[in-house]
Amino acid sequence: MSADNREIKIKRVTSRKRSRDSLKSHLTPLRKRTTASGEQCSEKTGERSHTRTMGENYSDNEDLFGDYDSILGDSSFLAKMDDAEKNMKQHDIDHKTYIDPVGHHLDNPDFTALRPTRDTCVKSGCDDSLTDSILEGLRDDPFRDVPSSQLAFQQEVLQRDEKNRCLDADKTSTPNPERSVEYRNKREEIDVAPKARKSMTDHLKRAMLCNAAAPSGVSRTTVQKEAVVTEEISVAMQAIESVYMETTDLGPFFGLPTKVKELICNLKEIKDLYDWQKACLNLDSVQQRRNLIYSLPTSGGKTLVAEILILKELLCRKKDALLILPYISLVQEKVRGLASFGLELDFMVEEYAGSKGRFPPVKTRGKRSLYIATIEKAHSLVNSLIEADRLGNIGLVVVDELHMLGDGSRGAIIEMTLAKVLYLSGSTQIIGMSATLGNVQDLQKFLKAENYTNDFRPVQLDEYVKLKDSIYEVDPKEEECFRFSRLLNFKYSSAMQKMDPDHIVALVTEVIPAHSCLVFCPTKKNCENVAGMICKYLNKQFLQHKEAEKAALLRDLKSCGNGSLCPVLRRTVPYGLAYHHSGLTSEERKLVEEAYSSGVLCLLACTSTLAAGINLPARRVILRSPYVAMEFLKRSQYKQMVGRAGRAGIDARGESILILPEKDKLMAKQLVSAPMEICYSNLMHDDGKGVLSLILSLIGLSITTTLEKIRDFMSGTLLAVQESRLCTERSLAEIIQECVTVLKDKALITESPDPQDGTLQVTRLGRATFKGSVDLIYCDVLYRDLLKGLESLMLNSFLHLLYLVTPYDMISQCKPDWMTYFRQFTMLSAAEQKMSTAVGVPESFIARKAAGQTIKKNVDMAVAGRLYLALVLFSLVKETDLWSVAERFQLSRGFVQTLLSSSSSFCSCVLHFTQELEELWAFRALLTELTRRLTYCVQAELIPLMEVAGVMQSRAKQLYSAGYKTLSHLANADPNVLVKTVENLYKKQANQIVASAKMLLNEKAEALKEEVDDLLMMPLDLPSL
Repeated sequence: MSADNREIKIKRVTSRKRSRDSLKSHLTPLRKRTTASGEQCSEKTGERSHTRTMGENYSDNEDLFGDYDSILGDSSFLAKMDDAEKNMKQHDIDHKTYIDPVGHHLDNPDFTALRPTRDTCVKSGCDDSLTDSILEGLRDDPFRDVPSSQLAFQQEVLQRDEKNRCLDADKTSTPNPERSVEYRNKREEIDVAPKARKSMTDHLKRAMLCNAAAPSGVSRTTVQKEAVVTEEISVAMQAIESVYMETTDLGPFFGLPTKVKELICNLKEIKDLYDWQKACLNLDSVQQRRNLIYSLPTSGGKTLVAEILILKELLCRKKDALLILPYISLVQEKVRGLASFGLELDFMVEEYAGSKGRFPPVKTRGKRSLYIATIEKAHSLVNSLIEADRLGNIGLVVVDELHMLGDGSRGAIIEMTLAKVLYLSGSTQIIGMSATLGNVQDLQKFLKAENYTNDFRPVQLDEYVKLKDSIYEVDPKEEECFRFSRLLNFKYSSAMQKMDPDHIVALVTEVIPAHSCLVFCPTKKNCENVAGMICKYLNKQFLQHKEAEKAALLRDLKSCGNGSLCPVLRRTVPYGLAYHHSGLTSEERKLVEEAYSSGVLCLLACTSTLAAGINLPARRVILRSPYVAMEFLKRSQYKQMVGRAGRAGIDARGESILILPEKDKLMAKQLVSAPMEICYSNLMHDDGKGVLSLILSLIGLSITTTLEKIRDFMSGTLLAVQESRLCTERSLAEIIQECVTVLKDKALITESPDPQDGTLQVTRLGRATFKGSVDLIYCDVLYRDLLKGLESLMLNSFLHLLYLVTPYDMISQCKPDWMTYFRQFTMLSAAEQKMSTAVGVPESFIARKAAGQTIKKNVDMAVAGRLYLALVLFSLVKETDLWSVAERFQLSRGFVQTLLSSSSSFCSCVLHFTQELEELWAFRALLTELTRRLTYCVQAELIPLMEVAGVMQSRAKQLYSAGYKTLSHLANADPNVLVKTVENLYKKQANQIVASAKMLLNEKAEALKEEVDDLLMMPLDLPSL
């Protein structure tokens, strides 16, 4: 059937279907009468088509009698009605001339003049009788079978007739001649003709139409129609929801709404994507959600692609996403940057770094979540989701700096995390990105991923090396790798030549202050020395460049140091220079980074960690030495550093210059021409500690409970892919067997006594170890220390608790100054000194060490070193002044802050550790509060403000002084007002602070809602009869 002729026959359905064959009379319409042969006769002329096209609806006001048996369609019935009316009219004519009460013959009587006499009433009664006789003729049995409209009309006529008779019977007819004459004259003057009587046909039509149009209290047709429509709407909504869940296309911007493109333009100031980004987003592997590894040079725009894929997962597929970053600073920066997207697009952005993050995460009501986590926190998060059977909620995992798989113990943690996701959740997509990948094939096999590689750079990079006073261009195609470019044009005095033999001043003054410059140095101390040395040889014009902004930066640096300012920064910042390394506090680093990004500072002397951290590009990058500390540069480190050269949208090209001593020329040639280093699995790092931790968590989470299943899981790791290269002495199966034995010996797992069963189970200590992410080397030591601490736990100060949460791995990084140690010990109370003796460090031991005397008693130096670090933390908690504490203990303020952040993280781990061991119940409430204090280490009133990502202590003080004292104040603040009331706060920073505060407020609200839901939820195991 063609589309043009496709019609649906509509058959009307009434509440009562009658048979016409049994009830036929003179009232039956002609077109429904049947012939003797049983065939129906229908009128050909004017016959209506009863077909309707699809989608046509019926209205309650339409003609419901067109297809129904209607007396209006019966010409015989109407003819009889007309005959009856003619007879009545003839009867009226026959009685037209009559005598009025006074004896006058009236040819044209006026029925309104006087009331008729009793005799006249007899005539009127005759008329009424005639009308009744007509109606009686209609009172026929067949009327019982006609539609309700005709029955209603009959009842209406009968009731009106009865009413008229009653009214006439009650009226008097006393004649009044005077009034009669007066009234007759008035009627003659206005000459109004009597109103014509309506025909019976008109009455019937009117009654039937009114009956058809009148609304019914209970209309079966309406009910049926509403039921059908409701059902169709329900089916349509289910279909739409099904399609919505399956589709990944919500708009023109790579399947995302146009609003996302607008937000990227407004918040990131990116108007269009690079060609490689568009190509990558349109890959079949991306469209079909297959795992993907993509690698490009530094500053190529890799992160934006990952963010777009994350937004697609959150908005289109309605799944959560996990973004894994290597450093806490990067996590905080990304949380600040994406909080505004979360508010505009209605998803949560949650921070998992340091001691922040809930395990398992809060179940958000109808909202999806983006978890931004460090490597360690991401592993704990995945473990908690596996235990809660919610790993399937994670639709996408993105790993930045994927090459860190080869980075010691942290690389082992990344491998564990990804291996668990691959093994348990086939629907979760994994995206890895890096600028430096040497063995992509191994990683592809491990992740079951496809690879996309491009050498695109937004700004052309020119690589050079400097030998003596000559600059050579790097060209790996050349036989010598280096091609002469130019000589340095800078006049050096003999004194200056001694101070700056590498001509760093000549190299940096070619670009600053008009452009920016990064100088990578091998050590932290060298960073400070280089920055100070350059200042000595800069002319005074540098002091005038952005002088007001630099003065404001110095005030901020002094404020964050509680009045103290680094003497090196005091000397270098006025020239637009600063140093950047881990010796600075996080707040100082943040201020320096912001000043450099905004152009207030034009040069940073920094360590290699800046290259792997926050993105701070420069017009020229100088590598002060081909070494990092005492080790020669790796190819990946070199590429990361030189990759910072060239600022997209600002510079047309970028330059990198490696300063080489003549002795390192050969090694430098290999450096610039060698391929990237191979990324090896680190599960066997540190005597197989990674394999031990992995197997323990597999058994604890019930992922694998037998040796055979453990082997099956391990076959999907990067270690299995590289087994032939890494497991040369023993096979992977043998390593697994040995690790299981070690875990049994440590009493972390047990095996079923039935040899045929072979089921492995985790012990209470084993569960506490993997739930607390405690290093296997220290788990038994920690357990013993906590049990011993319960015997004589001192609660009148924080010292004992601080000792128990001081990280074991920080002990080797600090050698105590024994005189300082002794001075601080003597300042302790008697109870605190007694606690020191209880843990194994008596006063006599410290006094002898301070005096340089020999030690007779056998004292554990690790315990003594741990107590020394605990004293540093104790001073911090009491004073909250990092600068004064660092000076007192003769430690760098950067180390003190690292100790503080490491202790807060370890305190959180110990808290989770004690929650799994009933005998350590007393620590739970104590460590909860201690974790909070160590995380912020500020006055209590500033903690709510410092919970916001990116708000440091000095900024929190400024906000508190300006009247923003709570999280709610900050979340509802106007960024424009913030900029005016808080000194040195830029509009972009204000927007990020407000957005982060709103996101944190939403996160807390969701947690409370979940708690309410848990309280009101009906138990599934509720007893019933």
